[in-house]
Amino acid sequence: MGEEQVAALADVSLSIARGEHVAVIGPSGSGKSTLMNILGGLDRPSAGAYRFEREAVGAFDDDQLADFRNRRIGFVFQSFQLLPRLSALQNVELPLVYAGVDPRERRDRAAELLGRVGLNQRMDHRPTQLSGGQQQRVAIARALANGPDLLLADEPTGALDQATGQEVLALFDELNGQGLTLLVVTHDAGVAARARRRIAFRDGRVVSDDGDAA
Repeated sequence: MGEEQVAALADVSLSIARGEHVAVIGPSGSGKSTLMNILGGLDRPSAGAYRFEREAVGAFDDDQLADFRNRRIGFVFQSFQLLPRLSALQNVELPLVYAGVDPRERRDRAAELLGRVGLNQRMDHRPTQLSGGQQQRVAIARALANGPDLLLADEPTGALDQATGQEVLALFDELNGQGLTLLVVTHDAGVAARARRRIAFRDGRVVSDDGDAA
């Protein structure tokens, strides 16, 4: 007997405009993480199409997807995913290393970004020497390194206390106010409430969308 196929997403049709702040909500297994992985070029849709502006991302091969992720997408995760042996500055430099940026230029860019997230005095600290909130700020700076068009955040405050989480969300608000498109996947109603648009998933389908992309 063949295995039954289960669709992680089904009949999903979405358009997100440049500069939007979107929260994707729903219970575990609802499809929201699958959506984020497809939008970020980590997974391919098995059917249908995904276009990012004029790029047919759903048809990209592995090399094209890797290039797309590095050029156009920034990722922020609940667990930070910093390399423990590298300093904050070196962690932020990594995407610039992969992009082939000159060492001096990438160091200057990483230092600028760490200053932007309020970590001027922590550049040489390793992750174990930083608080959870500081580690997440390093992760945000790293996500911004290549000037992405879209920032994807998966439960970005899930490992933080409430006060620190609010600081991270305020930084997201600031970045979105500067024109960065932001999509946050969350279980937290308070996090979702800060977005201007909320899309709810259940069983792989959109069950509500309280805003239309302009």
